[in-house]
Amino acid sequence: MARLLYSIVFYLAQPLIWLRLLWRSRRQPEYRQHLGERYGFHALPAPAPLLWLHVVSVGETRAAEPLIKALLDAYPDHTLLLTHMTPTGRATGGELIAKYGERLTQAYLPYDLPDACSRFFDHFKPRFGLLMETELWPNLIAAGAQRNIPLALINARLSAKSQAGYLRFAPLIRPALAALSAVAAQTPADGERLAAIGAQRLSVLGNIKFDVTPSPEKLELGKSWRQALGQRKIWLAASTREGEEAIILDAFAQISRPGLLLLLVPRHPQRFAEIAALVEARGLALCRRSGGEMPTSATRIWLGDSMGEMPAYFAVADLALIGGTLLPFGGQNLIEAAACGCPALVGPHTYNFAQATEDAIACGAALRVADAFDAASTVGRLLDDGAALQAMRSAAATFSQAHRGATARTLALIEEITAKNR
Repeated sequence: MARLLYSIVFYLAQPLIWLRLLWRSRRQPEYRQHLGERYGFHALPAPAPLLWLHVVSVGETRAAEPLIKALLDAYPDHTLLLTHMTPTGRATGGELIAKYGERLTQAYLPYDLPDACSRFFDHFKPRFGLLMETELWPNLIAAGAQRNIPLALINARLSAKSQAGYLRFAPLIRPALAALSAVAAQTPADGERLAAIGAQRLSVLGNIKFDVTPSPEKLELGKSWRQALGQRKIWLAASTREGEEAIILDAFAQISRPGLLLLLVPRHPQRFAEIAALVEARGLALCRRSGGEMPTSATRIWLGDSMGEMPAYFAVADLALIGGTLLPFGGQNLIEAAACGCPALVGPHTYNFAQATEDAIACGAALRVADAFDAASTVGRLLDDGAALQAMRSAAATFSQAHRGATARTLALIEEITAKNR
């Protein structure tokens, strides 16, 4: 009954969903493409045999690369379908297709409507499906269970805030979790919260994101930028969210350090022009990465308005402030910064990646700051203390290496699931 009511509400909400798509397509016209896929309609035949991995957007797609490679190696006669919810996620998946070839294909995940989910499974007929992080779609899971397709929630995380939200819809969420063949949590705390909302067949396998290896080409690009910029100090604000850029720029303007360059990289590409306007309104000399030119000695702000170059940005920076942590967005992940050996600062809001953040702080790879002005003050202090900055850099590399291995554990779990369903 709960799922029936949920489905009725979802059907009734379709006009609002279409309006939202149109609104978002003002900045990203790609939202108007592949609309049929969002309702389970696919023009091309599905390759067989097929595996399926759902990765919502850019971060999840990049984080899944170690698992994607492991699946392609472990199942050499299978094609792997990647599904996404956003155009930027799809574009990132396209980069992986270019890298790994025709054994990868992609589509949008259908909306969680019973008929759309049925069409999706009847078209692709995957051998099994993997849902990354916290993708709990009741109709999708039910449709897979009806067809005896094993589904697992992997690299799963759940904040205390999200747990409270799911508990309000327990009659809907508990049956969905019970229908999953397995739930693989990132940390014991994530596992406890998932169990509290109804997860069964639960294990704690670690975070696959620690197994991501930064692109050597991007790291070399960052090193080449560093050589071109000479001794200039660089503060990176990585994957910033709405409202954070303004307060970071205001804090940066208070730093009395000639030559300090702020490398500002917004998380969402549709906001690049907006952030450039913010910088120009403050009269700060701006250089845009998309222009193809390097900052000059007069440049104060370097806008990282490119996609797929975050390892290069971490490689060129002296230290990074992780976006989404100054304002209550829950934070972006600092794991990629650690993998690149870049010391990290985080603000007070890190509930999306609480365990990784606390572990990084405990081992000296990261520091917590109260706000943007505290971040600016800490940047100045660390840039004056080369030994402390180097110690953080070494701790970041050690932290990254110590947490690897989740991909292999997840692959073993998948093989166990498939063995039971032969």
